[in-house]
Amino acid sequence: MPNENPLLSPATLPYGLPDYTAIRPEHYLPAFQAAFAEHAREIANLTRVRSMPTFDNTLVPLEESGRLLGDVARTFYTVSSADATPDIQAIEEELAPLMSAHQDSIQLDAQLYWRIKTVHDQLDSLGLESEQRYLVERHYREMTHAGAALDDAAKQHLTALNQRLSTLTTSFEKNLLNDTNDLAVVFDSPAELDGLTEGELSAAAQAAADRGLDGKWVVTLTLFTGHPYLSSLTDRTSRKRILDASRARGSRGNEHDNRAVLLEIVRLRAERAALLGYDTHAAYITSDETAGSPEAVHDLLRRLAVPAARNAAKEQAALQAIVDAEPEPFTLEAHDWAFYTEKVRAAEYDLDRSALRPWFEAERVLQDGVFRAATDLYGVTFAERPDIPAYHPDARVFELHNADGSELGLFILDLYTRDTKRGGAWMNSIVSHSALRGTRPIVVNNLNVPKPAPGTPSLLTLDEVTTLFHEFGHALHGLFATVTYPHFAGTNVFRDFVEFPSQVNEMWIYWPEILDSYARHVDTDEPLPAEVVEKLHTSEAFNQGFATSEYLAASWIDQAWHSLTSAQATADIDVASFEAAALADIGLDNPAVPTRYSSTYFAHVFSGGYSAGYYSYIWSEVLDADTVEWFRENGGLTRDNGDRFRQRLLGVGGSKDPLEAYRDFRGRDADIRPLLERRGLVA
Repeated sequence: MPNENPLLSPATLPYGLPDYTAIRPEHYLPAFQAAFAEHAREIANLTRVRSMPTFDNTLVPLEESGRLLGDVARTFYTVSSADATPDIQAIEEELAPLMSAHQDSIQLDAQLYWRIKTVHDQLDSLGLESEQRYLVERHYREMTHAGAALDDAAKQHLTALNQRLSTLTTSFEKNLLNDTNDLAVVFDSPAELDGLTEGELSAAAQAAADRGLDGKWVVTLTLFTGHPYLSSLTDRTSRKRILDASRARGSRGNEHDNRAVLLEIVRLRAERAALLGYDTHAAYITSDETAGSPEAVHDLLRRLAVPAARNAAKEQAALQAIVDAEPEPFTLEAHDWAFYTEKVRAAEYDLDRSALRPWFEAERVLQDGVFRAATDLYGVTFAERPDIPAYHPDARVFELHNADGSELGLFILDLYTRDTKRGGAWMNSIVSHSALRGTRPIVVNNLNVPKPAPGTPSLLTLDEVTTLFHEFGHALHGLFATVTYPHFAGTNVFRDFVEFPSQVNEMWIYWPEILDSYARHVDTDEPLPAEVVEKLHTSEAFNQGFATSEYLAASWIDQAWHSLTSAQATADIDVASFEAAALADIGLDNPAVPTRYSSTYFAHVFSGGYSAGYYSYIWSEVLDADTVEWFRENGGLTRDNGDRFRQRLLGVGGSKDPLEAYRDFRGRDADIRPLLERRGLVA
């Protein structure tokens, strides 16, 4: 009954935030079942209308449908990614095929497709507003892309494929989380962790205590291959242990091995693409992105790989020279790169990035950096709401208001790592803005910063500062998108455009008045010295050969798997050999520069939404670098600039073709040269 299940009753907290304190795991599946049934009734009522299809009797009720399901799903998936207890994991496994089947029942509904197609066929004569017209175009395109035009037998096969894929991607994520936790590296002595700061040692001791390993130190693994501690650990064996553990995830032959899972995912995605009329999964995915085709993606990646590999080789030679000058030289390996990079940085730029952490206290970075930049640029203000409970005690709730005092929405920050949280960093929405539904946004940012012992300040690395600004760029996109129809809400844009706003938001990290505001020593309040700031600027292109190569390597591995035809994907494939051949093909097979993600822990593409789309980061960075140039040419951090960016890009959500929105903002298409210069790839 609704009064027994808080998920089936109207939300009582501000902005429609679910009351997680009242929700128990056993509430989720019954709520999903009720929501599936309600959504099915809404679609049945829509398709039973006897009058000919119109925008008002087809598209509007379609947009109004599924509200309960969306609310329940966003409530659950927020928790399943950030606090995946065994009970939540079990629910997600049971739910995955049910959700897939329900989504297919809507997307493949023949009567619904006929109604939308009928409206689409009359589009030029209907006199619709631009958002309405684009809504028709997108629903028609997306249903066609999903397989709505197939015959019944093909639809049945497609539904079976989708359900199995949903189960497999859920298994991949569960295996990765469990193997990541299992492979956390245990150290017996702080001497093995020489080079870490007091706060980092405190976090490692706390992680050990949380696991019942008193008197030990535990280093948990990050999602990507490298680990922030590799740059400062002086013990080469300790560095190797951490990197080896990271690279072993999902490939050890234990119960968490992901190799068979990912091979089946690849095979079924290729089979599905063929069923839908595409040669490969990559062709299927890119056909409905701004890239348009895998060939366009491959052209960009190959164009960048040659200078990236060349620069990485030069960087490697410089590192090897330092090693060779030591009393006991050795051949530089992957676990040495970050450590000796810092030595080169210190030698060439007199800069020790690991020593900067006292200037990046987390609360100060948040309040006087991330929030202040948003206030200066967009006029929004922030007030913490400790009276509003989130889904976990570590998650903090902030209320935002516009410059005119009107309510904007809620922002939830979940900063710290824990064993129940998946790796990486991300943004998601719990509620999205829609004028049709009268809702205002609630967005969440998750990071995985090690949590220090109580009473110890959280000091961030420069990379973690960058991640915080980056994810808040996604949050701003979700908060600012002001649309009528839920289909276009928040970050519902093409996958290879979605990273653009988040990357642009990183520019404020070094903006003088913002940096001076947040980069203050935790003990003395002294600003980051001007000479250090100058060194940070002059060293921005430093190590970009490595950074670009490791990213491009992962992007190419994604493309290689998803460029297999159905016949090729059924072959007997050894995962490690396939990956090695792919990297050799693009010239990024340098053992000292490992791929940012290997296949067995590549969550973006095997359990997330980036399959055949990990290229999106560099694709979006073309727009980002060009936009940063525009801000600098037009006065930088001003309200006029912020208002223009908000209104013409962030504010339109998905209600406009993204490249058209970019041209509206910039006055032209993006130029790739600023990206090449930023990454030191200009010959």
